[in-house]
Amino acid sequence: MSLLQPLGLLGLLAIPVLILIYIIKSKYTEQVISSTYLWTLSERFLKRKNPIKTITGIISLILQILAVIFISIALAHPVFTLPGKANDYCFILDGSGSMNIVYDGKSRFEHGKDEIRSIINSAADGSTFTLITTGNTTDMIYKESDDKRMAVRRLNETASAYVASDFSSAAKVAQSYFNENSACKFYLVTDKEVGSAVNAEVINVAGTAFNYGVDGVSYAFNVNGGVTVSGTAFSYESDADITVDLFFDDSKVAAASKTLSLKRGQGEKFTIEKAPEEGQSAVEFRSLRVAIREKDSLSLDNQAVLYNTRSDASYNTLVVSDTPFFINATLDSAGNIKRTVVSPKDYTAEMRGYGLYIFQNFTPDKMPEDGAVWFINPDSGVDGTSGFALRGVEKFEGSTVELSMNKSSSSRVKNLLKGTNSADKTSVTEYVKCGLYRSFTTLLTCNNDPVVFAGSNSYGNREVVFAIDLVNTSDFALSYNGRVLTYNLLEYTFPSLVDQTIFYAGESLPVNVLANCSGIRVESPSGKAEYLDTSSAITDYELTEVGEYVITATVGGNRQSVRVFSQLPVAERIVTTTEASFVISGEPSEHKRDGKYEDLLYAFVILAVIVVADWLVYCYEQYQLR
Repeated sequence: MSLLQPLGLLGLLAIPVLILIYIIKSKYTEQVISSTYLWTLSERFLKRKNPIKTITGIISLILQILAVIFISIALAHPVFTLPGKANDYCFILDGSGSMNIVYDGKSRFEHGKDEIRSIINSAADGSTFTLITTGNTTDMIYKESDDKRMAVRRLNETASAYVASDFSSAAKVAQSYFNENSACKFYLVTDKEVGSAVNAEVINVAGTAFNYGVDGVSYAFNVNGGVTVSGTAFSYESDADITVDLFFDDSKVAAASKTLSLKRGQGEKFTIEKAPEEGQSAVEFRSLRVAIREKDSLSLDNQAVLYNTRSDASYNTLVVSDTPFFINATLDSAGNIKRTVVSPKDYTAEMRGYGLYIFQNFTPDKMPEDGAVWFINPDSGVDGTSGFALRGVEKFEGSTVELSMNKSSSSRVKNLLKGTNSADKTSVTEYVKCGLYRSFTTLLTCNNDPVVFAGSNSYGNREVVFAIDLVNTSDFALSYNGRVLTYNLLEYTFPSLVDQTIFYAGESLPVNVLANCSGIRVESPSGKAEYLDTSSAITDYELTEVGEYVITATVGGNRQSVRVFSQLPVAERIVTTTEASFVISGEPSEHKRDGKYEDLLYAFVILAVIVVADWLVYCYEQYQLR
């Protein structure tokens, strides 16, 4: 036996003090009586009927001494050693996305924690506990802790992740610990069927569950202004009939639905179309959500959310033209970008606050500073901040000349010309000769003069120049390449913070650092905020949760926000999965750790009995007739 607080035994010094008080304490009490005769008779009666009176005082002293002894021992906190009665335990808790599947009212992860908690609470005092979790990373939460309460508390604080993970890293950590302590008992707590386990006991918490899911969701705008949503639905455990609903923005009412008959484990493709409402020219939305109506054991994969990045106010466009037909058609095909159309004679320098300014057959006296600019067939001198100058007009009387496409292999040129066909030719009868004094990427030329080129102006905003009339003096607007190139340039003009809006948890989100960007903030579905590095053209952010992320950038003093949705990885949606093996190599030891017993409950029970007994003796002395 050992004492954790040996100074507590100093309380035994109270025993001689009690004895001294007992010796010097007066045994007589003053009482008023009506007659000495009655007193004499009373004493004779008490001596004859109450022989215990003579020892009540000594009993009280003994009880008080025993109380002091037990209090002192309790304060000293004795610990009794139990040789070979305790063990070392190491728990590997699976924290992958599939552990979020729910059955019997709790997730698999919570069931796993219940199993570990039960082992900890039933283990002999003196045992040690180590907890390793897998998920976003493999972490050793604590190592060789002999404090049960701390071990359970830290276990309760752990949470499952949403990513796909295996046990390779956890096995390495467990192997390292086994090399230090081969007598440790290892428990792998998971929902996977493990083919073989060496030096570890597998606790399977899969339970009974079923799951549906959607994947591969995308949308496209139709020529009539409608939207077509497509994707694939799954039933992982059995055949099932389900209904897929389409919602726009935050509406609680489905805009359209599709009923599907699913075969177990086989994906069923679906398409949902939504036409514009009466009075609308096109379907407008900021986000759309596809959700399975029926409930299952895993709600995390029952929906997918996509966002219309062009719905933000920063994509509003001002078109300054008397003939905006082609521009309007292009903006419609690119996602119904909101726009305002004015005639050149009505344009003023006070018209600001747009993400894109398109000047067709017109050139303003001063360049806008707060947005991208397109010049289509500029007709006069341009503000010096534009980066190019006009040098006249080249005309081909009675003939046409084909434009040449840039053959460069640079990534910028290839990206801007993606989807074009080299066999498709564009001809012009006239073009504006331009001189460039900023760095532009030339896409189409005529007689080695730049005809279509893109870059940025002195304000850091993107700029595109078409040195031709798109309709009257060229067939650009009617050509295949013309339509494709215009769309690509629109994508270039409106550089989004992200190139796509739906990912899987565990993937890296590439965030584009736009020109004049002074800061990028990412807020996760749980509300955690993080600021990204903006020193390079692209910065990455790891998605570790399922749900909506909000990315907000400060560009040129203005805030621009986009949202992306992170889905549960497909591998984590399958209710029953297998893992080949979990191997900890080596020969286990039979050595056991010494246990300990330090439960003072019984000491306090005995102390309470002594105190009650002493109180009863005191009451007897005070109130018993003598």
